[in-house]
Amino acid sequence: MKKNVGQIDRWIRIALGVVLLSLLVFLSGPVRWIGLIGLVPLITGLIGSCPLYAIFNLNTNKGK
Repeated sequence: MKKNVGQIDRWIRIALGVVLLSLLVFLSGPVRWIGLIGLVPLITGLIGSCPLYAIFNLNTNKGK
């Protein structure tokens, strides 16, 4: 996959993913599973590629 996520965007996605995943620890009951949504920004931030960006032809990666 082509990298289409820039550095700042990546760090924001990683931070947001970690915060959302922490809901699994801090919340109780069925609502805590909403924290699994944090996997999406975390993974896209770690690999540097976002499928939605590709669909809409967006690119925040300045690249070389």
